[in-house]
Order: sequence, then C-alpha cells, then structure tokens
Amino acid sequence: MNDDIKGVFSLFFDGAPKTVHSIDTSHGDDDFRAAFIVEADTGEKYVIKLAENDFTVPERIGVWQRTAAEYRKLGYYAPVIHGDKTGSFPAVEYHGHRCVAYAEDFAPFRPAEDRMKEDSAANAALYESYQHDVWRMTARIAELHLNYTDLPSAWCLFDTFCSSDKTDEVLENALLWKEYADTLPDEFKPQVERIWRLWQDNRAVLETVYQRLPASVFQADLNPTNILLDDGGRFVGVYDFNLCGREVFLNYLMRENYSGFQKEVSMICDALRIAGEYYHYCDAEKNAALPLYRCLKPLSFISLETLKEAENDKRAVKAVLDETESALTAPIDFKGCMG
Repeated sequence: MNDDIKGVFSLFFDGAPKTVHSIDTSHGDDDFRAAFIVEADTGEKYVIKLAENDFTVPERIGVWQRTAAEYRKLGYYAPVIHGDKTGSFPAVEYHGHRCVAYAEDFAPFRPAEDRMKEDSAANAALYESYQHDVWRMTARIAELHLNYTDLPSAWCLFDTFCSSDKTDEVLENALLWKEYADTLPDEFKPQVERIWRLWQDNRAVLETVYQRLPASVFQADLNPTNILLDDGGRFVGVYDFNLCGREVFLNYLMRENYSGFQKEVSMICDALRIAGEYYHYCDAEKNAALPLYRCLKPLSFISLETLKEAENDKRAVKAVLDETESALTAPIDFKGCMG
C-alpha cells in the first residue's frame, strides 16, 4: 500500500486504509489527476483525489462542495466533498507533483455508462429512461438561480474557464473551423466567408445581451460516466463536479445536448420543454435562444469534424457547408418550446 496515500488519508479521516485502488485520471502532461478508492478499517469507503492543474484550486473545490450540497437538498444523490480535519484542501506532494487534495464519499450507485456497456442493445432505451429526469433535476437547480460564486463552469461563453485558456471554447472551435475551411478549394471560399460573417455578426449581437441572461451554479458535466442509476436503472443523481461553476442556464442546456444539426435541434427542444416543467423562462431567454444556438452549434467541434470527414468529395463538402449555413439562418422556433 502506498505510504503517501496513507499519509494523505490521515489528513482527512481517523483510522487507517485497509485497501487502496488507484486510478490515473490525468488529461495530458499539464493536467495531472489521480483518484484513490480507499476502504478504511472502519468499513467506510472514500475517494481521495489529487490534482495538479490550473483549475483545481481550493476556491473552486469549495464551490464544488457547496454545489453538491445544493443537489442533495433537492433530493438527488451527490457525494459529500470533504476538506481535511481543519476544513481545508491541503497541498501535498505526490510522485513529483504538487497537488491539491480533497476527498469524497464513495458513491453507492453506478454510472449509466456501466449499464450501457453491459447491454449495448438497450443503450437508446436506457438513455431515454433517464434523460428526462436529468433535465428535470437541472431545471430545478436553474430555478434556484444560485449566485454564491462568479467562477464560471467549463461551458462558459465570453469568458475563460482557467488561466491557460486564451478564449472560450466556442470561439476556439469557430476559429479552428475557419482555419480548416480556408483550406477548401477556391470554389467554396464565397460560402465560407458568408458563413463566417454570419457567425461573427450573430455572436456580436448575442454578446450585447448574454450577461443579462439568468444563471445558476451547475455540476456541468452530464455525460453517462457521471450520471448515476440505482439497481433498477432509475436516475438518482450525479457526481464529478470538477467542471462545476456558475453558468447561463440556456447556454448550459444547449451545450449539454450535442449531435448532428437536426438531431441537436430536436434534443434541445425536448430539453427546453422538459425543463419548462420546473423552470420559468423569461422574455430575455426566449429572445436569446435562437442567436445563442447560432453561436454555439454551427461552427462547433462536431461541425468541424463533419467537414473534415467530407475530405475531397466536393458534393459532400457542399452539403456540409449548406447545412452549416442553414443552421445560421433557419428560423427555428425555440420560443414555442419555452412556454
């Protein structure tokens, strides 16, 4: 058993580890993360987490801790996030890394992804079974309009999530789209320039109203690895709050629904209607929904990958560009989904 982890464990809890299972969750050289599932000699199970990156800092972990508590207040499972015995999130040395340490209760539920792997044929049905409940939960958090932090979520727009970010992810993806589109044959240049102007003009309009749109503080990572189901397959809650932060609800709702253009519109409309059972959209949100969609989706990472997949097939390239331009101009009735 790693003596370093025994020492870190003692900062947080009494007793001693009986077993330790380590998981490397790093995301590249500049984002070291490790999790240690620890069963204590008392029978309790915890997850000790160590991280060295530019967003896992004590102030943010405090936000995750508070936000998880807000989810629990609404009756959903979210892990208790523990500081050390002084209530702090200490700095510790681990294998050459200067890490911030915190701890969580070990979740008694399994993520949706595990069930999908066990029965891939049932994936679609399982997704449908929990997705509506996920959006009801999220709408209830949105309706609280939580405002105890100005730290943004990783979905932030017109802002940056951490110090290494040069722009928000939406602008970063759009610039990558334009860089690749400029390499297309000359016959596509007029349409590429038209799409780029439409996107820039729309983003400029959105920026004038965006900061006035209602926000709350969200878990901000609703993927199947973080959505928890009970033994009967029913949705019970979420974990993994490390992308958590304050966010405009409409931005969060649209960003958490991603696919091809037509499917995305359908998914967003469904999420808007479901959220409307618990959340009251204001007029500013109804008016901003379409320009927000046109900012987020047409030049997204998925759009860029779709364009790249067309490669040298000029008919396929034209079809992708036409669909992209349509996403920037089509009169989608999001208002009609918002009550």
